[in-house]
Amino acid sequence: MSTVKDFETSQFPTWCPGCGDFGIWTALKNAFVEQGLLPHQTCVVFGIGCSGNMASFLNVYGFHGLHGRSIPVATGIKLANHKLPVVAIGGDGDGYGIGLGHLIHAMRRNVDITYVVHNNQIYGLTKGQTSPTSEHGLVTKSTPFGAIEMPIDPIALAIDVGATYVARGFSGNAKQLTELIIGGMKHKGFALIDVMQPCVTYNHLNTFHWFYQRLYELDKEGHDPADKAKAWARAMEWPTQLKVDENRVDRIPTGLFYQESRATYTDELPQLSDQALVEQTLGNIQIEPLMKKIS
Repeated sequence: MSTVKDFETSQFPTWCPGCGDFGIWTALKNAFVEQGLLPHQTCVVFGIGCSGNMASFLNVYGFHGLHGRSIPVATGIKLANHKLPVVAIGGDGDGYGIGLGHLIHAMRRNVDITYVVHNNQIYGLTKGQTSPTSEHGLVTKSTPFGAIEMPIDPIALAIDVGATYVARGFSGNAKQLTELIIGGMKHKGFALIDVMQPCVTYNHLNTFHWFYQRLYELDKEGHDPADKAKAWARAMEWPTQLKVDENRVDRIPTGLFYQESRATYTDELPQLSDQALVEQTLGNIQIEPLMKKIS
């Protein structure tokens, strides 16, 4: 049996004190332990940003890639060994900005990976610029008169383009987040877990207190994640298209929005029906017939 300590390295996280990343780090370790996994049985791919710094603090088989490119790397790993649990880690800029194209196509292909997005609604590592999920009107260093763009709604987007497990967690609720990550890893197909996590240094609007006033859990209101229409309706509750107003108390749903069973990308590949790619012997492959056919 593994313990939480087994998934920790000798380096203590360098995130700002109070950062929401600590809660996600805790939930990930708990999720691995509760599934009985050992560090060598788990692969995690990291993007760039404060979330990517977790590569130094999480003891697993890991790959720290380029900005916005954790999804294609995770896809390649899953294709090479579809028996290996693969988790990708990104931030709202990493995943919903530069990496959005990769994300959309991985969701529609239903690649069997779990994508955990640290969504603090701001660029933290580069010192406080607006991100794709910043609220309309948010004042930052890059938008001194307020953000003019509307925020991306990752939950609605995921439901629309074909993700088969769509959830939102909160870094301040480690128990719920652990359960969502376990559910995503056990699910056969693409799992998006969008995690709201306050940036205590640069985002002074979406604080822990702000979220605690607005969050509610879907399962406590009888939500059925098999009902796509209702999942879509819940997804549209937040973010709103309204300008920032600290006195407006929106209702922000958390939990599992939508889940369906559908063939995964690797299920559709006959080459992987018997063995994982890494277990197959290539042997002496003759490519001349193929070259003649396409020439």
